[in-house]
Amino acid sequence: MGIDKELLDILVCPKCKGDLELTKEEDGLVCKTCALKFPVKDDIPIMLIDEALPL
Repeated sequence: MGIDKELLDILVCPKCKGDLELTKEEDGLVCKTCALKFPVKDDIPIMLIDEALPL
């Protein structure tokens, strides 16, 4: 099903409040400013800084 477009429009990076981009595989949201990838599990973005993966 994927992440809802309206949800993507309002989500921001929890660390810097910057824009997020969905990966091509739709398995994460990337903040280029912080160089972090927030995982997406079962179409739910995990927006915890401690769960983010470095790029």
